[in-house]
Formats: sequence, structure tokens, C-alpha cells
Amino acid sequence: MALGIIIAILGFGVIIFVHELGHFLTARFFGVTVNEFSIGMGPKVFSKKSKNGIVYSLRLLPVGGFVSMAGEDEESDDPNSFEKKSKFARFIILFAGAFMNLLLGFIIMFICVVSSDKLYSNKIESFLVVDTNGKIVEEYGGLCVGDEIIAVDGHAVGVRYDYVFTSMRLDGKTVDITVRRNGEKVTVENFRFPTDSSDGITFANPSFFIPREKSKNLINCLTETFGQTTASIKMVVYSLVDLISGKYSVEAVSGPVGVVSEIGESAKYGAGSVLFLLALIAINIGVFNLFPFPALDGGRIFFIVIEAIIRRPVNKKIETAVNFAGLALLLTLMIFVTAKDIISLF
Repeated sequence: MALGIIIAILGFGVIIFVHELGHFLTARFFGVTVNEFSIGMGPKVFSKKSKNGIVYSLRLLPVGGFVSMAGEDEESDDPNSFEKKSKFARFIILFAGAFMNLLLGFIIMFICVVSSDKLYSNKIESFLVVDTNGKIVEEYGGLCVGDEIIAVDGHAVGVRYDYVFTSMRLDGKTVDITVRRNGEKVTVENFRFPTDSSDGITFANPSFFIPREKSKNLINCLTETFGQTTASIKMVVYSLVDLISGKYSVEAVSGPVGVVSEIGESAKYGAGSVLFLLALIAINIGVFNLFPFPALDGGRIFFIVIEAIIRRPVNKKIETAVNFAGLALLLTLMIFVTAKDIISLF
């Protein structure tokens, strides 16, 4: 657990720093007056003011950070305030934090892919299914050895990680699978995956075959990294949609304590597992911040979109009140999830 805490603090620190660095660098590029660059929240542990007036701070609680800009949450007479910049400049500044998280996730994912022993395709090498005589089958549900799975239930799957995630969301229902067989596209209709269950949730088990290995070169490593990153983005979006739609309850959500526990567990399997989890966390934070919810970067971008539609700035007091309410809701959710995670440890 202690190792998980240390890795989590360092990992979150890097992810937060990179996120806020994106805001900071783009704000400076567009000439916005920056008052403070802070890593962490709460009381200051360390603070230093530079010659250009920017305060660089390290705060006690490693659960976030911020770049304080003139005119960001209040009206300002500063000609270089955030609110006086163009809509394009404000959009870039707000988007940059999430972009840096996604870039960091891609880089960590690339390290994971390069350091992995082997790369696997979606081509079926052999099945893990036996017939009534105990022999491994050559055909299963219309799929054949040598087939390369390229789409599941109408969703294109480029890499094995994408195939696994897409398949596991099917809840065991029958679907059409598109494969490449002898150079031609073939659709296998009404295929049913073997099923598995965990915590009362039934899901399709995509690991019913051994995948064929593919050569490990730079192009394949980059392709694999891009595929795993985009699949991870898709996973975050679908998970949030499933949560909102009620498919999964809030009980399935983990906060900082739950994440620390998962990092501690992954550490048992080596550095590669920890790095992969940190890549997922970086991508998760990047995507989540772009959701159009008040107080998040996506929520602030949404106000810029409204401004572009109505062709005048949104009342600053209204925007501030909405963002404050959103922040209060997020903090309430974080407290609830953290309490749930702590209770589950005992």
C-alpha cells in the first residue's frame, strides 16, 4: 500500500503538472497575465514569486492544481486579461491542459508498447475451444483459424486492445463480426461470445482464441500505441455514458483512494503494469476535463461556444455562479466516492 501511495503521488503530480503546464504555456504564448502557477490545492507548502510577477506554488493536497489568470473568473481592467483575449485564444488555452494529458498518455503508452515482449494482432492463430472429443476446434461460431477480426457489432477494431474492450461491452448478446478472410471481408452473423461475470456484471469474454503475433518494428509500435490510446479515449467516453445512463452505478466509480489501491496492486506485476495504469489515468483526466460540465475545462469551452452563438460574452456573474455550482457538485461526488473507497478497504 505504501508503494502504491508513493507511486500515486508521483504519478498524479506529473499528470497534474503536465495539465497545468499546457494552460500556462499557451496563456503565456497569447500574452495573458498569469498570477499564479500552482501544483496541489490547499495551504501553500512552498511559494516563490518571479521577476515577472508570477507566483509558483506547491500546495499541501496533491489532488489538483491551477493556473490563475487575470479575468478568468472575474472582470478585470487588465488589457492582457483572459476575458479580453479572442475566443480562439481562450479555446486553445482551455483545451491545452487536456491535450497535454492525452499527449502524456500517448507517450507513456508508447513506452509500454516498446517495452512489451510481443505485439499481437486480431488474427486468430488457434482457438481455445475444444469439441466433445476434447480436440481444439478449427472453426467456432462461424469464425475460422486465420481470420482477422476487423469489426465487432459494427464497430471497427484496429488493435487487440480495442477488440477486447469493444467485445467486453456486449453483455453476451449475439452480434455480427466482420473478418478479413483470404483477402476478402466476410461477415459472420449472430456470433455469441463466451460470457464471464464480475461483481454481478455479465460481460462477453473475447479471449476464446490465441492471437497471432505481429512483428515488433517502429511502424507497428506507433500503430499499436495510437490504437491503444484511441481505444482508451473511447473507453472513458463509453464508461461515462454508461454511468449516466444507469448501466453502472456510482459504486463502480473509484476516487483517489481506489486508484492508489489499484496502483498498489498493479505494482505487484511490474513497472509495465504501473505505467499502463498511469497512461490510462492521464487519458482519463484529459478526456474527462473536456466534458461540457461546469467548472471543468470543457464547461468553460462550452461558454465560449455560447458566446460565439449569441455573439456577445456571457454575463460573468452567471458564468462564475454556474462554475462554482459545478465545482461544489464535483467536490461532493469526490467526497462520496472517497468515503466509499475507504469503507471498501475494511
